[in-house]
Amino acid sequence: MTAIRTAIRTATAGLALLLAAACTAPTAPRSQASSAASTVCAKPYGRLPAQTPTTIDVIEQAYFCILGNYYSGATMDARSLLTAGFIALTRELNLSGRDVAEATMSALTGDREDDWTAFEAVYRKVTAQVPDLSDKLAVVTLEAIVASLGDNHASWAHGGAGAPPGYYDGDGYGLGLQASVYGAQVNGNPGAALPPLFVTTVEGGAAQAAGVRPGDIIESIDGSAPFIDGKPTPAIAALYPQYPQVGPVKLRLLRQSTGRRWSVTLKPGVYERDLAALQGVTSKLLDGGIAYVRVRGFAPDAADRVFKAISRLRVGRTLTGIVLDLRGNGGGSPKEAIRLLSAFVHGKNTAYLCTVDAKCEALRTDDTVELLDLPLAVLTDRSCASACEHFSSAVKDLGVGKLVGARTAGAISGPSEPFKLTNNTMLAFPTRHHLGPNRETLDRIGVPPDHYVPLTPKDAAAGRDPALAKALTLLHK
Repeated sequence: MTAIRTAIRTATAGLALLLAAACTAPTAPRSQASSAASTVCAKPYGRLPAQTPTTIDVIEQAYFCILGNYYSGATMDARSLLTAGFIALTRELNLSGRDVAEATMSALTGDREDDWTAFEAVYRKVTAQVPDLSDKLAVVTLEAIVASLGDNHASWAHGGAGAPPGYYDGDGYGLGLQASVYGAQVNGNPGAALPPLFVTTVEGGAAQAAGVRPGDIIESIDGSAPFIDGKPTPAIAALYPQYPQVGPVKLRLLRQSTGRRWSVTLKPGVYERDLAALQGVTSKLLDGGIAYVRVRGFAPDAADRVFKAISRLRVGRTLTGIVLDLRGNGGGSPKEAIRLLSAFVHGKNTAYLCTVDAKCEALRTDDTVELLDLPLAVLTDRSCASACEHFSSAVKDLGVGKLVGARTAGAISGPSEPFKLTNNTMLAFPTRHHLGPNRETLDRIGVPPDHYVPLTPKDAAAGRDPALAKALTLLHK
């Protein structure tokens, strides 16, 4: 059992490190491109050396790398990047109690190089007066520049707190629960969340020890309401602490079945997750010859694992349909999403990758994959993201099957491409943006289900799965 758990955890950790396929980037107008852009945006090869401090030179590299390679970098207003960076710099000075009189930014003109020169001059003048804050100021400035893109596939990988004490690959960290507003949704598109906020899954840790159950309604978080006038509040983010966050979180709960109201204080920590939750693909046979297959992520071998699972379920029986459960699937390899889709349809475009000037490459089905020739229903929710949305939108647009559940996350701006900066940190962002098979925009919008079947607190408390029940009804017709 230990060997099995180790193998599963290793595979799970590998999925978390998966980088999407590389794409060709649009070229910035020559008059606005920097000579730095072509040299700083090197593709990483092999293991990166140890990171060195982030400096204004690294920030410059990232700035021109974005302008020269981000899919809309050729046409974007670069002033938005510098303004966001300067706001973060001054905020950090204020929070540190070390504000500097010279920390004011002149009006920017829109000329990318001149604006950078002006920004750099003020930045150097400010940081020279607070040398002990220079590392922190550089980090928050570059973080803000990347965040200002508002792109769910743009990131800057640097530093990191490392693993918490006692952590083993595949373990969870946090309060030990999942709620009806997912962690990814909190960071990406919280405005789409609907009240009430309730526990959907108890994975272990503090939540399990405190007797929290699925279906329990979360009425307040650290004394703050999760929804005000039907709109989600920032308080929800406290449900998903990341290491090294260790502060306790106080929840006020309501259990509808008994009317009990009580408070619990949960401290984040490491907890061991169930083996089934670590497996990328699980399957079982349901009544009426329906194959149920859950795909938690599009790892490099996900499609083959699904095909093998279905093949095993077919031994000695005739299958009448397939339910693919993609709820909680955060994405992964677009290639694997295409291969899985290709078992249901051939000769079709599954998506388009486009530059800002609408030059698009069609992504085609892999017609070497054998067709399964079975009716399909796909379960989706607000945590189905990226490659999961690639698959779901193609199922819907191409008429391959029916989507059941809730709208997907809307986190599919485009496949992220990595670029190495000279301090050995990694900048990543899409060089082309993703459109669905009907050339529709999915990013920030998501894929709507054909049949909207949301989970309710009573369903969660009773262990009911109304979306799966609806999918089975559709397949049994």
